[in-house]
Amino acid sequence: MNLFLFAQTSIGTGGFQNFGISLYAIGLFLIVLLISATLHEMMHAYVALKLGDDLAHSHGRISLNPLVHIDPILTIGLPAVLLLLGQPPILAAKPVPINTSRIEGGDNGLAIVGISGPLTNLALAFIFGAILKLTSFTGVTYDILWLFVFVNVSLFVFNMLPIPPLDGSRVLYAVAPEPVQRFMRQIEAFGIFGLVLILMVAYPIIYPMLDRANEIIFDLVT
Repeated sequence: MNLFLFAQTSIGTGGFQNFGISLYAIGLFLIVLLISATLHEMMHAYVALKLGDDLAHSHGRISLNPLVHIDPILTIGLPAVLLLLGQPPILAAKPVPINTSRIEGGDNGLAIVGISGPLTNLALAFIFGAILKLTSFTGVTYDILWLFVFVNVSLFVFNMLPIPPLDGSRVLYAVAPEPVQRFMRQIEAFGIFGLVLILMVAYPIIYPMLDRANEIIFDLVT
């Protein structure tokens, strides 16, 4: 599952050369986020197919069409409601359907499927970061490149949190002892709304960790 938490970080919007927060910047940000999230979700489906499960493929999820990855509630409704409640908005793409019984390697295979999305975002961050380092683009081109780094670093860090149903939880589940796995299954039963509740309660603790991780990786990439 691909989620994004909108929160002010120490990276901020300082990467923009010509403007701060504006309708143009927001529009550009959403376009970059949509492209990055689409690639994230597509890789989940592609890796699942390679590991023996064609369920996501049969649902058309190995696609660069962002519309097949958008969920009306999770992508649009959830962040709108959180904004109205005065909380940092979280949006999620449509979950990629997985038949766990078909995945080769059991929990390890599922961990590979889970981590494939965040690793795609990390790879994109390094690619666009390298372009920034090796070129001297300015203006809109620079802003787009900077945004691709910022968004993909953020997607990688947030989705690697080991809290169900985030992708990082699949990695932890594969190596965790049975009592921890049982506890994680109980959390996952509440789905995205359980995650939202955890984040709302633990936000003062989780946010500084996310912020620091984003800053470290962003500096490494750029």
